[in-house]
Amino acid sequence: MSLVTFEQLSLSSEVQQALQTMGFSAPSPIQAQAIPFALEGRDLLGQAQTGTGKTAAFAIPTLENIDTTLPYVQALVLCPTRELALQVSEEFGKIGQYIPRLSVLAVYGGESIDRQIRGIKRGAQIIVGTPGRVIDHLKRGTLQIDQLRTIVLDEADEMLNMGFVDEIESILRFAPEDRQTLLFSATMPEAIMRLTKKYQRDPEIVKVIPQNLTANRIEQTYFPVREAYKAELLIRLIEVNDVKIGVIFCNTKQRVDELVATLQARGYMAEGLHGDLTQMTRTVVMNKFRQGIVNLLVATDVAARGIDVDDVEVVFNYDIPHDPEYYVHRIGRTGRAGKSGKAFSFVERYDVRNLKNIERYARAPIVKGEIPTVAEVQKRRQARFLLQCKEEMLKATQNDYQHLVDEMLGEGFTLEQITAALLKLQLGEQNQRDALQEALAQQNTQTRDSYDKGGRQGGKYGNRRDERRGGERGGSRDRFQQRERSGGSTRTRFSEEGMTKIQLSIGKEHNVSKADIVGAITGETGVRGHDIGLIRVYDEYTHVDVQSSHAQKVLQKMQHRRIKGNAVTLEIAQ
Repeated sequence: MSLVTFEQLSLSSEVQQALQTMGFSAPSPIQAQAIPFALEGRDLLGQAQTGTGKTAAFAIPTLENIDTTLPYVQALVLCPTRELALQVSEEFGKIGQYIPRLSVLAVYGGESIDRQIRGIKRGAQIIVGTPGRVIDHLKRGTLQIDQLRTIVLDEADEMLNMGFVDEIESILRFAPEDRQTLLFSATMPEAIMRLTKKYQRDPEIVKVIPQNLTANRIEQTYFPVREAYKAELLIRLIEVNDVKIGVIFCNTKQRVDELVATLQARGYMAEGLHGDLTQMTRTVVMNKFRQGIVNLLVATDVAARGIDVDDVEVVFNYDIPHDPEYYVHRIGRTGRAGKSGKAFSFVERYDVRNLKNIERYARAPIVKGEIPTVAEVQKRRQARFLLQCKEEMLKATQNDYQHLVDEMLGEGFTLEQITAALLKLQLGEQNQRDALQEALAQQNTQTRDSYDKGGRQGGKYGNRRDERRGGERGGSRDRFQQRERSGGSTRTRFSEEGMTKIQLSIGKEHNVSKADIVGAITGETGVRGHDIGLIRVYDEYTHVDVQSSHAQKVLQKMQHRRIKGNAVTLEIAQ
Protein backbone atom coordinates (compact mmCIF):
# COMPACT_ATOMS: atom_id res chain seq x y z
CA MET A 1 0.00 0.00 0.00
CA SER A 2 1.46 3.31 -1.08
CA LEU A 3 0.14 6.47 0.58
CA VAL A 4 1.29 10.03 0.12
CA THR A 5 -0.49 11.93 2.87
CA PHE A 6 -2.64 11.31 5.95
CA GLU A 7 -5.60 12.80 4.08
CA GLN A 8 -5.82 9.61 2.04
CA LEU A 9 -6.53 7.67 5.25
CA SER A 10 -9.93 9.40 5.72
CA LEU A 11 -9.11 10.60 9.21
CA SER A 12 -11.26 13.00 11.22
CA SER A 13 -10.58 16.71 10.92
CA GLU A 14 -9.51 16.85 14.59
CA VAL A 15 -6.82 14.19 14.13
CA GLN A 16 -5.64 15.69 10.84
CA GLN A 17 -5.34 19.11 12.47
CA ALA A 18 -3.27 17.61 15.30
CA LEU A 19 -0.96 15.81 12.84
CA GLN A 20 -0.42 19.08 10.97
CA THR A 21 0.34 20.86 14.25
CA MET A 22 2.86 18.13 15.06
CA GLY A 23 4.50 18.56 11.65
CA PHE A 24 3.50 15.14 10.25
CA SER A 25 2.51 15.21 6.59
CA ALA A 26 3.06 11.64 5.40
CA PRO A 27 2.64 8.34 7.24
CA SER A 28 5.60 6.07 7.95
CA PRO A 29 5.50 2.55 6.39
CA ILE A 30 4.09 0.93 9.55
CA GLN A 31 1.44 3.66 9.81
CA ALA A 32 0.51 3.42 6.14
CA GLN A 33 -0.02 -0.35 6.40
CA ALA A 34 -1.52 -0.67 9.89
CA ILE A 35 -3.94 2.27 10.15
CA PRO A 36 -6.39 1.24 7.37
CA PHE A 37 -6.85 -2.28 8.83
CA ALA A 38 -7.15 -0.96 12.39
CA LEU A 39 -9.74 1.62 11.32
CA GLU A 40 -11.85 -1.26 9.95
CA GLY A 41 -11.84 -2.86 13.40
CA ARG A 42 -9.58 -5.74 12.36
CA ASP A 43 -7.20 -7.44 14.79
CA LEU A 44 -3.60 -6.63 13.94
CA LEU A 45 -0.19 -8.22 14.46
CA GLY A 46 2.46 -5.60 13.71
CA GLN A 47 6.22 -6.06 13.65
CA ALA A 48 8.30 -2.89 13.71
CA GLN A 49 11.47 -1.61 15.35
CA THR A 50 11.89 1.38 17.65
CA GLY A 51 11.71 4.72 15.86
CA THR A 52 9.42 3.59 13.03
CA GLY A 53 6.35 5.52 14.23
CA LYS A 54 4.45 2.51 15.57
CA THR A 55 2.90 4.49 18.48
CA ALA A 56 0.94 6.64 16.05
CA ALA A 57 0.12 3.50 14.05
CA PHE A 58 -2.13 2.30 16.89
CA ALA A 59 -2.92 5.66 18.54
CA ILE A 60 -4.57 7.19 15.45
CA PRO A 61 -7.11 4.41 14.80
CA THR A 62 -7.75 3.96 18.53
CA LEU A 63 -8.61 7.65 18.87
CA GLU A 64 -10.82 7.52 15.79
CA ASN A 65 -12.86 4.70 17.37
CA ILE A 66 -13.38 6.45 20.75
CA ASP A 67 -16.78 7.93 21.60
CA THR A 68 -15.96 10.84 23.92
CA THR A 69 -19.61 11.26 24.93
CA LEU A 70 -19.27 8.01 26.91
CA PRO A 71 -17.43 8.43 30.25
CA TYR A 72 -15.95 4.95 30.62
CA VAL A 73 -12.82 3.06 29.51
CA GLN A 74 -13.02 2.09 25.84
CA ALA A 75 -9.32 1.45 25.06
CA LEU A 76 -6.48 -0.09 27.07
CA VAL A 77 -2.82 0.08 26.05
CA LEU A 78 -0.29 -2.13 27.87
CA CYS A 79 3.40 -1.09 27.93
CA PRO A 80 6.42 -2.82 29.54
CA THR A 81 7.74 0.17 31.51
CA ARG A 82 6.56 3.32 33.26
CA GLU A 83 8.60 5.53 30.94
CA LEU A 84 7.05 4.02 27.83
CA ALA A 85 3.55 4.26 29.33
CA LEU A 86 4.09 7.98 29.95
CA GLN A 87 5.49 8.49 26.46
CA VAL A 88 2.58 6.67 24.82
CA SER A 89 -0.02 8.56 26.87
CA GLU A 90 1.63 11.85 25.88
CA GLU A 91 1.49 10.80 22.21
CA PHE A 92 -2.24 10.05 22.57
CA GLY A 93 -2.67 13.50 24.11
CA LYS A 94 -0.87 15.21 21.25
CA ILE A 95 -2.74 13.38 18.49
CA GLY A 96 -6.05 13.85 20.32
CA GLN A 97 -5.45 17.46 21.39
CA TYR A 98 -8.35 18.78 19.29
CA ILE A 99 -10.84 16.04 20.20
CA PRO A 100 -13.33 17.52 22.69
CA ARG A 101 -13.89 15.79 26.05
CA LEU A 102 -11.09 13.26 25.42
CA SER A 103 -9.51 11.88 28.59
CA VAL A 104 -6.31 9.78 28.56
CA LEU A 105 -4.80 8.43 31.79
CA ALA A 106 -1.46 6.68 32.45
CA VAL A 107 -1.41 4.14 35.29
CA TYR A 108 1.84 2.59 36.55
CA GLY A 109 3.59 1.52 39.72
CA GLY A 110 5.55 3.95 41.84
CA GLU A 111 2.80 6.59 41.78
CA SER A 112 -0.16 7.11 44.10
CA ILE A 113 -2.90 4.67 43.16
CA ASP A 114 -5.48 7.02 44.70
CA ARG A 115 -4.71 9.69 42.10
CA GLN A 116 -5.15 7.10 39.37
CA ILE A 117 -8.47 5.94 40.87
CA ARG A 118 -9.73 9.53 40.81
CA GLY A 119 -8.69 9.86 37.16
CA ILE A 120 -10.56 6.69 36.22
CA LYS A 121 -13.68 7.84 38.08
CA ARG A 122 -13.60 11.18 36.24
CA GLY A 123 -14.29 9.26 33.04
CA ALA A 124 -10.99 8.34 31.34
CA GLN A 125 -11.74 6.76 27.98
CA ILE A 126 -8.18 5.56 27.26
CA ILE A 127 -5.94 3.90 29.86
CA VAL A 128 -2.23 3.45 29.15
CA GLY A 129 -0.52 1.34 31.79
CA THR A 130 1.97 -1.29 32.88
CA PRO A 131 0.60 -4.83 33.34
CA GLY A 132 1.24 -4.96 37.10
CA ARG A 133 -0.61 -1.76 37.95
CA VAL A 134 -3.48 -2.56 35.57
CA ILE A 135 -3.93 -5.91 37.35
CA ASP A 136 -3.96 -4.07 40.70
CA HIS A 137 -6.82 -1.87 39.52
CA LEU A 138 -8.75 -4.81 38.07
CA LYS A 139 -8.46 -6.78 41.33
CA ARG A 140 -9.52 -3.74 43.37
CA GLY A 141 -12.49 -3.21 41.10
CA THR A 142 -11.37 0.37 40.41
CA LEU A 143 -10.94 -0.36 36.69
CA GLN A 144 -13.74 -1.85 34.60
CA ILE A 145 -12.95 -3.05 31.08
CA ASP A 146 -16.13 -5.00 30.34
CA GLN A 147 -17.07 -2.40 27.68
CA LEU A 148 -13.59 -2.24 26.16
CA ARG A 149 -13.48 -1.74 22.40
CA THR A 150 -9.73 -1.93 21.80
CA ILE A 151 -6.76 -3.40 23.62
CA VAL A 152 -3.18 -2.71 22.49
CA LEU A 153 -0.07 -4.65 23.49
CA ASP A 154 2.90 -2.36 22.79
CA GLU A 155 6.37 -3.93 22.71
CA ALA A 156 4.80 -7.28 23.54
CA ASP A 157 8.10 -9.16 23.28
CA GLU A 158 9.63 -6.97 25.96
CA MET A 159 6.67 -7.49 28.28
CA LEU A 160 7.09 -11.26 27.92
CA ASN A 161 10.85 -10.97 28.49
CA MET A 162 10.09 -9.12 31.74
CA GLY A 163 7.86 -11.99 32.94
CA PHE A 164 4.44 -10.34 32.42
CA VAL A 165 2.89 -13.24 30.50
CA ASP A 166 0.51 -14.24 33.35
CA GLU A 167 -0.60 -10.63 33.89
CA ILE A 168 -1.20 -10.12 30.16
CA GLU A 169 -3.28 -13.29 29.86
CA SER A 170 -5.30 -12.33 32.95
CA ILE A 171 -6.04 -8.87 31.49
CA LEU A 172 -7.04 -10.35 28.13
CA ARG A 173 -9.45 -12.72 29.93
CA PHE A 174 -11.02 -9.74 31.74
CA ALA A 175 -11.70 -7.99 28.41
CA PRO A 176 -14.81 -8.74 26.30
CA GLU A 177 -14.38 -11.31 23.55
CA ASP A 178 -15.63 -9.01 20.77
CA ARG A 179 -12.88 -6.44 21.38
CA GLN A 180 -10.25 -5.40 18.83
CA THR A 181 -6.74 -6.60 19.74
CA LEU A 182 -3.70 -4.79 18.31
CA LEU A 183 -0.33 -6.38 19.09
CA PHE A 184 2.97 -4.68 18.23
CA SER A 185 6.35 -6.28 18.73
CA ALA A 186 9.90 -5.78 17.46
CA THR A 187 10.35 -9.57 17.22
CA MET A 188 8.03 -12.52 16.79
CA PRO A 189 9.19 -15.29 19.14
CA GLU A 190 7.08 -18.40 19.72
CA ALA A 191 5.54 -16.92 22.88
CA ILE A 192 4.11 -14.03 20.85
CA MET A 193 2.67 -16.39 18.28
CA ARG A 194 0.97 -18.42 21.05
CA LEU A 195 -0.68 -15.23 22.37
CA THR A 196 -1.80 -14.35 18.86
CA LYS A 197 -3.38 -17.74 18.21
CA LYS A 198 -5.12 -17.72 21.59
CA TYR A 199 -6.40 -14.14 21.87
CA GLN A 200 -6.62 -12.65 18.35
CA ARG A 201 -9.19 -13.30 15.64
CA ASP A 202 -7.68 -13.85 12.20
CA PRO A 203 -5.23 -10.93 12.66
CA GLU A 204 -3.90 -8.95 9.73
CA ILE A 205 -0.10 -9.25 9.75
CA VAL A 206 1.88 -6.08 9.09
CA LYS A 207 5.64 -6.42 8.98
CA VAL A 208 7.99 -3.48 8.51
CA ILE A 209 11.69 -4.30 8.86
CA PRO A 210 14.08 -1.92 7.08
CA GLN A 211 16.39 -3.72 4.68
CA ASN A 212 19.32 -1.82 6.10
CA LEU A 213 18.54 -0.91 9.70
CA THR A 214 19.22 2.84 10.03
CA ALA A 215 22.57 2.35 8.31
CA ASN A 216 22.17 5.39 6.10
CA ARG A 217 21.70 7.69 9.08
CA ILE A 218 23.82 6.09 11.80
CA GLU A 219 27.57 5.71 11.65
CA GLN A 220 28.29 2.44 13.48
CA THR A 221 31.75 1.87 14.94
CA TYR A 222 33.28 -0.62 17.35
CA PHE A 223 36.38 -0.25 19.52
CA PRO A 224 38.33 -3.27 20.80
CA VAL A 225 39.11 -2.38 24.44
CA ARG A 226 39.75 -4.16 27.70
CA GLU A 227 37.43 -3.63 30.67
CA ALA A 228 39.93 -1.56 32.67
CA TYR A 229 40.12 1.06 29.89
CA LYS A 230 36.44 1.42 29.00
CA ALA A 231 35.79 4.52 31.12
CA GLU A 232 38.85 6.30 29.75
CA LEU A 233 37.89 5.41 26.17
CA LEU A 234 34.37 6.70 26.79
CA ILE A 235 35.67 10.04 28.05
CA ARG A 236 38.00 10.42 25.09
CA LEU A 237 35.23 9.75 22.60
CA ILE A 238 32.95 12.22 24.38
CA GLU A 239 35.66 14.89 24.20
CA VAL A 240 36.79 14.28 20.62
CA ASN A 241 33.23 14.11 19.27
CA ASP A 242 32.11 17.08 21.40
CA VAL A 243 29.05 15.11 22.53
CA LYS A 244 26.27 17.39 23.70
CA ILE A 245 23.54 14.74 24.11
CA GLY A 246 24.36 11.05 24.41
CA VAL A 247 22.91 7.81 25.79
CA ILE A 248 25.23 5.19 27.28
CA PHE A 249 23.94 1.62 27.65
CA CYS A 250 25.10 -0.82 30.32
CA ASN A 251 23.88 -4.37 30.89
CA THR A 252 23.33 -4.11 34.67
CA LYS A 253 22.07 -1.62 37.24
CA GLN A 254 25.34 -1.79 39.17
CA ARG A 255 27.29 -0.86 36.04
CA VAL A 256 25.03 2.14 35.54
CA ASP A 257 25.66 3.42 39.07
CA GLU A 258 29.42 2.89 38.84
CA LEU A 259 29.74 4.61 35.48
CA VAL A 260 27.60 7.58 36.56
CA ALA A 261 29.85 8.08 39.59
CA THR A 262 32.95 7.92 37.37
CA LEU A 263 31.58 10.47 34.90
CA GLN A 264 30.40 12.83 37.63
CA ALA A 265 33.82 12.60 39.29
CA ARG A 266 35.36 13.75 36.01
CA GLY A 267 33.04 16.76 35.85
CA TYR A 268 30.43 15.50 33.36
CA MET A 269 26.69 16.14 33.72
CA ALA A 270 25.60 12.50 33.83
CA GLU A 271 22.67 10.71 35.45
CA GLY A 272 21.60 7.08 35.58
CA LEU A 273 18.32 5.37 34.75
CA HIS A 274 17.47 1.83 35.88
CA GLY A 275 14.68 -0.16 37.47
CA ASP A 276 15.76 0.29 41.10
CA LEU A 277 15.14 4.04 41.04
CA THR A 278 11.87 5.41 42.36
CA GLN A 279 9.38 6.73 39.83
CA MET A 280 9.90 10.29 41.08
CA THR A 281 13.67 9.98 40.59
CA ARG A 282 13.26 8.52 37.11
CA THR A 283 10.87 11.30 36.11
CA VAL A 284 13.27 13.96 37.40
CA VAL A 285 16.19 12.37 35.53
CA MET A 286 14.27 12.19 32.25
CA ASN A 287 13.06 15.77 32.56
CA LYS A 288 16.61 16.97 33.17
CA PHE A 289 17.79 14.99 30.13
CA ARG A 290 15.05 16.36 27.87
CA GLN A 291 15.78 19.92 29.03
CA GLY A 292 19.54 19.56 28.46
CA ILE A 293 20.42 19.99 32.14
CA VAL A 294 21.90 16.48 31.98
CA ASN A 295 23.59 15.68 28.68
CA LEU A 296 24.74 12.09 29.32
CA LEU A 297 22.15 9.47 30.25
CA VAL A 298 23.48 6.10 31.44
CA ALA A 299 20.78 3.42 31.26
CA THR A 300 19.87 -0.24 31.19
CA ASP A 301 17.86 -1.57 28.26
CA VAL A 302 14.57 -1.92 30.10
CA ALA A 303 14.76 1.50 31.77
CA ALA A 304 15.55 3.11 28.41
CA ARG A 305 12.23 2.03 26.92
CA GLY A 306 10.33 5.28 26.56
CA ILE A 307 13.30 7.58 25.94
CA ASP A 308 12.02 9.86 23.21
CA VAL A 309 14.57 12.60 22.56
CA ASP A 310 15.16 13.51 18.91
CA ASP A 311 18.51 15.25 19.42
CA VAL A 312 20.56 12.30 20.76
CA GLU A 313 23.85 12.54 18.85
CA VAL A 314 25.60 9.38 20.00
CA VAL A 315 24.65 6.03 21.50
CA PHE A 316 27.40 4.22 23.38
CA ASN A 317 27.21 0.47 23.89
CA TYR A 318 29.43 0.47 26.97
CA ASP A 319 28.47 -3.19 27.31
CA ILE A 320 27.61 -5.19 24.21
CA PRO A 321 24.03 -6.51 24.45
CA HIS A 322 23.59 -10.28 24.36
CA ASP A 323 20.67 -10.04 21.95
CA PRO A 324 21.12 -8.39 18.51
CA GLU A 325 17.59 -6.99 18.75
CA TYR A 326 18.59 -4.96 21.81
CA TYR A 327 21.41 -3.45 19.75
CA VAL A 328 18.90 -2.25 17.16
CA HIS A 329 16.66 -0.80 19.88
CA ARG A 330 19.64 0.98 21.42
CA ILE A 331 21.01 2.63 18.31
CA GLY A 332 17.47 3.59 17.33
CA ARG A 333 17.71 6.30 20.02
CA THR A 334 19.89 8.34 17.63
CA GLY A 335 19.52 9.26 13.95
CA ARG A 336 15.90 10.33 14.47
CA ALA A 337 13.76 12.95 12.76
CA GLY A 338 15.89 12.77 9.62
CA LYS A 339 19.11 13.56 11.48
CA SER A 340 22.36 11.62 11.40
CA GLY A 341 23.76 9.84 14.44
CA LYS A 342 26.62 7.73 15.71
CA ALA A 343 26.76 4.41 17.56
CA PHE A 344 29.98 3.41 19.35
CA SER A 345 30.35 -0.12 20.73
CA PHE A 346 33.04 -1.22 23.20
CA VAL A 347 34.14 -4.77 22.42
CA GLU A 348 36.06 -7.08 24.71
CA ARG A 349 37.48 -10.29 23.32
CA TYR A 350 34.57 -12.39 24.60
CA ASP A 351 32.16 -10.01 22.78
CA VAL A 352 33.51 -10.88 19.34
CA ARG A 353 30.90 -13.54 18.57
CA ASN A 354 28.06 -11.25 19.69
CA LEU A 355 29.37 -8.44 17.50
CA LYS A 356 29.43 -10.68 14.45
CA ASN A 357 25.85 -11.80 15.15
CA ILE A 358 24.78 -8.17 15.54
CA GLU A 359 26.37 -7.18 12.24
CA ARG A 360 24.59 -10.02 10.43
CA TYR A 361 21.26 -9.18 12.06
CA ALA A 362 21.49 -5.42 11.42
CA ARG A 363 22.66 -5.96 7.84
CA ALA A 364 24.88 -2.92 8.22
CA PRO A 365 28.67 -2.64 8.49
CA ILE A 366 30.12 -1.94 11.94
CA VAL A 367 33.61 -0.66 11.26
CA LYS A 368 36.53 -0.60 13.66
CA GLY A 369 37.47 2.79 15.06
CA GLU A 370 40.78 4.21 16.21
CA ILE A 371 41.03 5.08 19.90
CA PRO A 372 41.70 8.85 20.16
CA THR A 373 45.11 9.80 21.48
CA VAL A 374 45.75 12.19 24.34
CA ALA A 375 47.00 14.77 21.83
CA GLU A 376 43.75 14.55 19.85
CA VAL A 377 41.67 14.99 22.99
CA GLN A 378 43.71 18.00 24.10
CA LYS A 379 43.57 19.58 20.64
CA ARG A 380 39.78 19.25 20.50
CA ARG A 381 39.36 20.58 24.04
CA GLN A 382 41.58 23.58 23.31
CA ALA A 383 39.71 24.38 20.08
CA ARG A 384 36.42 24.26 21.95
CA PHE A 385 37.77 26.52 24.70
CA LEU A 386 39.10 29.06 22.20
CA LEU A 387 35.73 29.13 20.42
CA GLN A 388 34.01 29.86 23.74
CA CYS A 389 36.49 32.67 24.39
CA LYS A 390 35.81 34.19 20.98
CA GLU A 391 32.06 34.02 21.53
CA GLU A 392 32.47 35.74 24.90
CA MET A 393 34.60 38.51 23.38
CA LEU A 394 32.00 39.14 20.67
CA LYS A 395 29.26 39.73 23.21
CA ALA A 396 28.24 43.34 23.63
CA THR A 397 27.68 43.00 27.37
CA GLN A 398 30.12 44.38 29.92
CA ASN A 399 32.74 41.86 31.05
CA ASP A 400 32.78 41.69 34.86
CA TYR A 401 36.43 40.64 34.85
CA GLN A 402 37.85 43.53 32.81
CA HIS A 403 39.02 45.29 35.98
CA LEU A 404 41.20 42.28 36.85
CA VAL A 405 42.88 42.48 33.46
CA ASP A 406 43.43 46.22 33.93
CA GLU A 407 44.95 45.56 37.35
CA MET A 408 47.46 43.05 35.93
CA LEU A 409 48.29 45.41 33.06
CA GLY A 410 48.92 48.12 35.64
CA GLU A 411 51.45 45.85 37.36
CA GLY A 412 53.49 45.63 34.17
CA PHE A 413 52.32 42.32 32.73
CA THR A 414 51.65 42.14 29.00
CA LEU A 415 48.44 40.84 27.46
CA GLU A 416 50.40 37.89 26.05
CA GLN A 417 51.64 36.92 29.51
CA ILE A 418 48.18 37.24 31.05
CA THR A 419 46.57 35.20 28.28
CA ALA A 420 49.18 32.42 28.45
CA ALA A 421 48.86 32.18 32.25
CA LEU A 422 45.06 31.97 32.10
CA LEU A 423 45.17 29.31 29.39
CA LYS A 424 47.61 27.27 31.46
CA LEU A 425 45.37 27.51 34.51
CA GLN A 426 42.31 26.54 32.51
CA LEU A 427 43.77 23.74 30.40
CA GLY A 428 47.02 22.78 32.06
CA GLU A 429 45.70 20.59 34.89
CA GLN A 430 43.46 18.65 32.57
CA ASN A 431 46.30 18.13 30.12
CA GLN A 432 48.49 16.86 32.95
CA ARG A 433 45.79 14.41 33.95
CA ASP A 434 45.44 13.28 30.34
CA ALA A 435 49.14 12.58 30.19
CA LEU A 436 48.73 10.07 33.02
CA GLN A 437 46.36 8.10 30.78
CA GLU A 438 48.70 7.94 27.78
CA ALA A 439 49.12 4.18 28.27
CA LEU A 440 45.74 3.73 26.63
CA ALA A 441 47.25 4.76 23.33
CA GLN A 442 49.77 1.92 23.69
CA GLN A 443 46.93 -0.44 24.55
CA ASN A 444 45.19 0.71 21.38
CA THR A 445 48.04 -0.61 19.25
CA GLN A 446 48.39 -3.86 21.22
CA THR A 447 44.66 -4.60 21.16
CA ARG A 448 44.33 -3.67 17.50
CA ASP A 449 47.13 -6.02 16.53
CA SER A 450 45.74 -8.89 18.59
CA TYR A 451 42.17 -8.47 17.28
CA ASP A 452 43.31 -8.24 13.66
CA LYS A 453 45.43 -11.40 13.61
CA GLY A 454 43.84 -14.52 12.15
CA GLY A 455 44.01 -17.45 14.57
CA ARG A 456 40.99 -19.26 15.92
CA GLN A 457 38.56 -16.35 15.55
CA GLY A 458 39.84 -15.36 12.15
CA GLY A 459 38.70 -12.45 10.03
CA LYS A 460 38.61 -8.85 11.13
CA TYR A 461 37.60 -9.52 14.73
CA GLY A 462 40.83 -11.15 15.74
CA ASN A 463 42.42 -13.88 17.78
CA ARG A 464 41.63 -14.63 21.43
CA ARG A 465 45.01 -16.26 22.05
CA ASP A 466 46.96 -13.27 20.71
CA GLU A 467 44.71 -10.85 22.61
CA ARG A 468 45.33 -12.75 25.84
CA ARG A 469 49.09 -12.87 25.35
CA GLY A 470 49.65 -9.38 23.92
CA GLY A 471 47.11 -7.56 26.08
CA GLU A 472 48.36 -8.74 29.46
CA ARG A 473 51.99 -8.22 28.59
CA GLY A 474 51.42 -4.59 27.68
CA GLY A 475 48.77 -3.80 30.27
CA SER A 476 50.81 -4.94 33.27
CA ARG A 477 53.34 -2.15 32.69
CA ASP A 478 50.83 0.72 32.56
CA ARG A 479 51.97 3.14 35.23
CA PHE A 480 48.42 3.95 36.34
CA GLN A 481 47.40 0.29 36.55
CA GLN A 482 49.01 -1.90 39.19
CA ARG A 483 48.39 -5.37 40.46
CA GLU A 484 47.45 -5.59 44.10
CA ARG A 485 47.34 -8.91 45.91
CA SER A 486 44.94 -9.31 48.81
CA GLY A 487 44.08 -12.52 50.60
CA GLY A 488 45.62 -14.64 47.86
CA SER A 489 43.49 -13.07 45.10
CA THR A 490 44.50 -10.51 42.53
CA ARG A 491 42.53 -7.38 41.73
CA THR A 492 43.20 -4.39 39.51
CA ARG A 493 43.20 -0.84 40.85
CA PHE A 494 44.09 2.59 39.48
CA SER A 495 46.90 4.34 41.35
CA GLU A 496 47.63 7.54 39.46
CA GLU A 497 50.68 9.66 40.01
CA GLY A 498 49.98 12.99 41.65
CA MET A 499 46.98 11.64 43.60
CA THR A 500 46.54 11.39 47.39
CA LYS A 501 44.24 8.79 48.89
CA ILE A 502 41.98 10.25 51.61
CA GLN A 503 39.90 8.15 53.98
CA LEU A 504 36.39 9.31 55.00
CA SER A 505 34.65 7.91 58.04
CA ILE A 506 31.45 6.97 56.20
CA GLY A 507 30.61 4.05 53.94
CA LYS A 508 27.84 1.78 52.71
CA GLU A 509 26.41 1.43 56.22
CA HIS A 510 25.75 5.18 56.18
CA ASN A 511 23.73 4.94 52.94
CA VAL A 512 26.06 7.14 50.90
CA SER A 513 26.90 6.79 47.22
CA LYS A 514 29.89 7.87 45.18
CA ALA A 515 27.81 10.66 43.70
CA ASP A 516 26.98 11.94 47.24
CA ILE A 517 30.68 12.09 48.08
CA VAL A 518 31.69 13.81 44.84
CA GLY A 519 28.92 16.36 45.24
CA ALA A 520 29.91 17.13 48.85
CA ILE A 521 33.60 17.56 48.06
CA THR A 522 33.07 19.75 45.00
CA GLY A 523 30.38 21.80 46.74
CA GLU A 524 32.26 22.43 49.99
CA THR A 525 35.82 22.83 48.72
CA GLY A 526 35.54 24.21 45.20
CA VAL A 527 37.68 21.32 43.92
CA ARG A 528 36.51 20.40 40.43
CA GLY A 529 35.17 16.98 39.58
CA HIS A 530 38.05 16.04 37.29
CA ASP A 531 40.49 16.55 40.18
CA ILE A 532 38.84 13.65 42.00
CA GLY A 533 39.98 10.18 41.00
CA LEU A 534 38.87 6.70 41.98
CA ILE A 535 36.33 6.36 44.81
CA ARG A 536 36.02 3.09 46.74
CA VAL A 537 33.07 2.84 49.15
CA TYR A 538 33.51 0.13 51.79
CA ASP A 539 31.12 -0.85 54.59
CA GLU A 540 32.38 1.57 57.27
CA TYR A 541 34.65 3.97 55.39
CA THR A 542 35.48 5.34 51.93
CA HIS A 543 38.73 5.98 50.06
CA VAL A 544 38.86 8.92 47.65
CA ASP A 545 41.79 9.78 45.37
CA VAL A 546 42.28 13.56 45.14
CA GLN A 547 44.87 15.55 43.22
CA SER A 548 47.71 15.98 45.72
CA SER A 549 47.71 19.76 45.25
CA HIS A 550 44.15 19.84 46.64
CA ALA A 551 44.49 17.21 49.37
CA GLN A 552 45.05 19.62 52.27
CA LYS A 553 42.16 21.82 51.15
CA VAL A 554 39.84 18.81 51.14
CA LEU A 555 41.09 17.66 54.56
CA GLN A 556 40.57 21.09 56.11
CA LYS A 557 37.27 22.12 54.53
CA MET A 558 35.53 18.73 54.72
CA GLN A 559 36.54 17.93 58.31
CA HIS A 560 33.37 17.37 60.41
CA ARG A 561 31.11 18.37 57.52
CA ARG A 562 27.94 16.34 57.02
CA ILE A 563 27.17 14.07 54.08
CA LYS A 564 23.57 12.84 54.07
CA GLY A 565 23.29 13.74 57.75
CA ASN A 566 26.52 11.97 58.78
CA ALA A 567 29.38 13.98 60.34
CA VAL A 568 32.59 13.09 58.51
CA THR A 569 36.19 12.88 59.69
CA LEU A 570 39.01 12.67 57.17
CA GLU A 571 42.62 11.51 57.21
CA ILE A 572 45.30 10.43 54.77
CA ALA A 573 44.73 6.73 54.08
CA GLN A 574 47.51 4.41 55.11
